Amino acid sequence: MPALAQFLDLTALALVLGGTVLASVLRTPRAALCRAIAALRTLARAPFDAAPLLDQIAAQGRIARRHGVLALDRSVIADPDVAAALAAIVDGVDAASVTLLLTERRRARVERHLGAAECWAQAAEAAPAMGMIGTLIGLARMFQAMDDPAAISGAMAVALLATLYGALLANLVAGPVAARLRAAARVEAFERTRLQAPLAALAAREAPARTLASVA
Repeated sequence: MPALAQFLDLTALALVLGGTVLASVLRTPRAALCRAIAALRTLARAPFDAAPLLDQIAAQGRIARRHGVLALDRSVIADPDVAAALAAIVDGVDAASVTLLLTERRRARVERHLGAAECWAQAAEAAPAMGMIGTLIGLARMFQAMDDPAAISGAMAVALLATLYGALLANLVAGPVAARLRAAARVEAFERTRLQAPLAALAAREAPARTLASVA
């Protein structure tokens, strides 16, 4: 612990961490900033897998075949994209409209995810700059206190540790978080494309039946 204590300086930490947070707040819309913070909860989760949703869609197809498409209204679907597509199918839209709906929702979801990742990427970009600012402040304080050895050592600690904190914050925290969020967004975007074909097929199967029922 004594060896680690020499690498702790609250002034340098406040300059780098506070400056990085302030830069992120000023450069990022509030909604994206909130999503970036909330996205930290997803880092411990497994990558998105569409397999359970595909099983759920298959089950909904069996329900529609057995009890009619209106029976899908009573189903509880946790995933909002699948729920929206099934609601559209119940309303009688065709396969092309369901595909378009899912594509638009997937793109909007990816944009939200990438916006959160971009916030962390901007923090990784700002942290070294804040470290350099802390270094300059520490050097300025050091030159102002050349006649006070105790003050010189404190200012030198700020100057050196601010650069260290900026590099660590960028390369061990913000940068890796941004990279993992981007990777998770790519995986989810790919997995969600697997939902389009079965939902479009269900819409194509049920739309003619719905049309005939309404005519009758």
